[in-house]
Amino acid sequence: ASSIAFQRLLERLTLIEDRERLPQLDQDEISSFVNSFDVADEKTASKRYLAKLSYKFKRTDVRNLLKDFNLQFAETLSKPVLVLPVYQAAGTIALWDDPNPWRVAWAGAAEFVGMVPLVRPVGDLADVGSIGAEQAIQGDRQRLQAIADRYDTGAVIVAYAKLRLDAAVARQRLEVFVTRYGNDPEQISDELAYHQNEGEQMPAFLGRAAVAVGEHIENTWKHENLLKLNRMNIAAVAVPIAGIQDWLLIQERLKVVALIRKSDLVLLSLDEARINVHYVGEPEQLRVALGQADLTMIQEEGEWVIYLSDIIKPGKF
Repeated sequence: ASSIAFQRLLERLTLIEDRERLPQLDQDEISSFVNSFDVADEKTASKRYLAKLSYKFKRTDVRNLLKDFNLQFAETLSKPVLVLPVYQAAGTIALWDDPNPWRVAWAGAAEFVGMVPLVRPVGDLADVGSIGAEQAIQGDRQRLQAIADRYDTGAVIVAYAKLRLDAAVARQRLEVFVTRYGNDPEQISDELAYHQNEGEQMPAFLGRAAVAVGEHIENTWKHENLLKLNRMNIAAVAVPIAGIQDWLLIQERLKVVALIRKSDLVLLSLDEARINVHYVGEPEQLRVALGQADLTMIQEEGEWVIYLSDIIKPGKF
């Protein structure tokens, strides 16, 4: 079980294109990386014992292993992202209307467990009232914000799929336009294409494409947040606070940011803390990582300032 968990961890941290270069370790070698494990949801039947095993691995040792194998990796976990599957076939465009086999494919896909948790919409009346297919394609910021607020996600991805017949092989081709809308002023777009295999039924084809799009979204996030372990930086940061509870909350949120190796308290007053943050990577990567922990870092008059995102909201869609 630990070997499966360790393999999943390495795949989650690294890029898809590097998967064939992942280290292949035996059970004894993997055991040396295990920090602890937990057993939950135990069930006993007449001839079977079922339980969920959760493994915790030694972070520094895993980092050093990947570094030794010259593998790039990311550690920043994204906030959940809502996916809106818009489907076009035979001249009709659908999001909530039936039939929309593309939304069915996303709903039926296995849970996306990785650096970018992908949320699938329910498709109820509240969703229908929040945004329509054309509004999603056009990038209606107000409507996208409304449905993002409903699902409490940090971003929305419109996965706009067009089904076309590839006449050369008499099979279907799916063109998918993946556009991410978040706090950045401009949306980020990619165009992907998938071909139906010979004898492959449409549900299986669309399901395979949905999984591939999910992997692309995850891989893009990793590329944007790759760590450079040989580049340690220190940022002198001001932290406005309204009291000791704010400071304690900020300390807790800083602890979950993987890029931060440590933070030293320089000064603490009734309305402000000043800290030195030791981190790996670039300032923009730190800003993104802090955002996933509901901390907003901006520059004010030439110095970095960190706020609780509950107090100062980043820009809307």
